[in-house]
Amino acid sequence: MGKMTLELAKKLIESSETEAKKIGVSMVIAIVDEGGNFVACHRMDDAWLASIEIAQNKAWTSVALKTATSNLAEATVPQAELYGLNTTNQGRLVVFGGGIPLVKDGKVIGAVGVSGSSVPHDIQVAEAAVATFETI
Repeated sequence: MGKMTLELAKKLIESSETEAKKIGVSMVIAIVDEGGNFVACHRMDDAWLASIEIAQNKAWTSVALKTATSNLAEATVPQAELYGLNTTNQGRLVVFGGGIPLVKDGKVIGAVGVSGSSVPHDIQVAEAAVATFETI
């Protein structure tokens, strides 16, 4: 699968939702394509409203910078090399975990973004989508 499709996005969201239910947290799960364009977003019952935009921006950040958002945390604290990065791109860049690029044959073809709980939980639920993606 070299292209992000709605069918693929739905499978990835399903994997993430299953993981979120396992840990008992309502999440928002967003999938974008290689251009950072919205493909699908899923808000579980009672998930935070703020998480809708955060999840979408985590996915967008992962595609825009071709890295997991968790990799940006250390470099963006005061006095660090990329301090203030999150104020660029109309504030769309998210610099804490929960966004992970989806890479096939060395090329980013999309990303997953998850928001709704602690950063470790957001990452865990995003990683469920990545694990499914890697089997397809």
